[in-house]
Amino acid sequence: MPDALLVELLTEELPPKSLRTLAEAFAARLHADLAKAGLTQTAARSFATPRRLAVLIPAVEERGPDRETEVLGPPAKAPAQAIDGFAKKHGLAPQALERRATPKGEILVARVRSAGQLLDAVLAPLVENALKALPIPKVMRWGSGDAQFVRPVHGLVMLHGKRVIPGSVLGLQSGNRTLGHRFMAKASLTIASAQDYERTLREGHVVADFAARRAEIEAQLKARALAEKAELGGYTDLLDEVTALVESPTVYTGGFDAAFLEVPQECLILTMRQNQKYFPLFEPGGKLRPRFLIVSNMQVADPRHIVSGNEKVVRPRLEDARFFYNQDRRTRLDARVAQLAKVVYHNKLGTQLERVQRIKELASRIARMLKADAALAERAAQLSKADLLTGMVGEFPELQGVMGRYYALHDGEKREVADAIGEHYKPRFAGDTLPQGAIACALALADKVDALTGMFRIGQQPTGEKDPFGLRRAALGLVRILVERELEVDLAALVGNAEVEAFVLERARGYFLESGYSANEVEAVLSLRPGRLDLVPRQLEAVRAFTSLPEAESLAAANKRIGNILKQADGAAAKFDASLLALPEEKALASAFERLQPQVEDAFQRRNYTAGLKALAALKAPVDAFFDKVMVMDKDPQVRANRIGFLGTLHGTMNRIADLSKLAK
Repeated sequence: MPDALLVELLTEELPPKSLRTLAEAFAARLHADLAKAGLTQTAARSFATPRRLAVLIPAVEERGPDRETEVLGPPAKAPAQAIDGFAKKHGLAPQALERRATPKGEILVARVRSAGQLLDAVLAPLVENALKALPIPKVMRWGSGDAQFVRPVHGLVMLHGKRVIPGSVLGLQSGNRTLGHRFMAKASLTIASAQDYERTLREGHVVADFAARRAEIEAQLKARALAEKAELGGYTDLLDEVTALVESPTVYTGGFDAAFLEVPQECLILTMRQNQKYFPLFEPGGKLRPRFLIVSNMQVADPRHIVSGNEKVVRPRLEDARFFYNQDRRTRLDARVAQLAKVVYHNKLGTQLERVQRIKELASRIARMLKADAALAERAAQLSKADLLTGMVGEFPELQGVMGRYYALHDGEKREVADAIGEHYKPRFAGDTLPQGAIACALALADKVDALTGMFRIGQQPTGEKDPFGLRRAALGLVRILVERELEVDLAALVGNAEVEAFVLERARGYFLESGYSANEVEAVLSLRPGRLDLVPRQLEAVRAFTSLPEAESLAAANKRIGNILKQADGAAAKFDASLLALPEEKALASAFERLQPQVEDAFQRRNYTAGLKALAALKAPVDAFFDKVMVMDKDPQVRANRIGFLGTLHGTMNRIADLSKLAK
């Protein structure tokens, strides 16, 4: 009879940022291998705490089903010795072999029946294999044995129902005993049956399920924030990390001296979140309060010692931030710029000072494209990397740009310059906000264009999943700025490199697909390599409106047919002589086209792309009649060339806004 299977590995503290991934990968691999052996058909649950990885599968058989497999053997005309050897190898008499006709002649086939696999025999090796397959960049050894894992392992549970499955994994013998909370539970816990695992650990003050533990922490955080009439701000990433650090979460409230609020709040927030794993509290408008939430691994009746201890620990961190801030402001940003000559950006692309000079030229040029103040863009570019030499950014690299803005304002720089410095790395990640204002956009684009063109120039393009210089992120950021800020900038003129342009367009493809447009819609527009990405959303909406028309499918198919004809006539000029059009159908199409072309061109110039594409619907009937009655490849070379030239002209107008052939089914 099937029963629940539990496998638990007790370890020393596992890496918090990869804990959930390790648990899910372990469960997925073990479940897949057991299913392959025919031992289970039910889904697995993963459990993960700082000191354990576990898998629970509700229904697992003790023995898998017997299996019959076919083994192809030698030709039926093979020597008797070869046939006898093949039969003996598979435990059969020669007369038990089957004959099968194949294109190469008749062959012999052995039907081999194998007994189902026993859970007791395969579980330990499958657990070992699942652990070896985990995404662990670096393993370690412990003790005198040869076992290797991401952290030392000190306990193994393998239970099928109430029965311990004997076996050894990483040098440990299986059992049914585990550990509860390090301080709030007794030394060890006995798991009576696999189904009792989660309840047993709860009794031992351990919330084993990662998602359940996360939900408990989040609920407590929100309740505490509500009691403080405060907000939590962005906390998701930290919540995941803290969930991986505790087994029995309890949230307490701490505070710090309000005098520290004179330091830019980004510094204090980063200090608390990154170093201490605290959750800062904010006013409804986003202003930092001198209060924070602590997720403790202890539940006590009187938490004063826990709170005061954490408050004492955070104070030196905040003092450091204040010290760096005050020290940094003693030297102006512009006085630091020359020192960038000592900082290498890339050994093939020079120093940060050389990069600043390139960005300065780019920012000035882009500002002129945006009809913005080029001098302000140059000044912002000149100072954009100076904060890399400050103590605060040295301590917290995540604050580059942010601190540059504060220091620029302190130095008396214009606000547009300071804001551009603060925002030129944006967007830093998916969903991040974009730079505001023309100067900030010019600098942000310049920074990304320099990174892309420079790295492509020295052959450092992303390959496969590897992208060490974040070029995909830079290209996507460039796309977002151009599109969402609706900047009237030509992409080719902006990047000045065909390879980089293609790379950016590929990122644009993904961006528009994620925005909800279909693959055909996106391909129809981007295959034309549009220069203005800010206009692409209008073109996509026009394509979507066009595809809803009853004439769309026929016109798309005709467009594809025209395109194929033009490919065959490579090099033919897209022009024609109307006087050479003899048949009624080609004259009718030419007449309809003559009336329509100015409408489409006018709509294109006014960027009313939807109207332009919808106007093409009037061509359906004459186009259908043309292809029904007119032989394009006429025997007369002059007639043939004229018809091809006419189709080339028609094709150009039909594809002015999008390549309609990409919509053909």
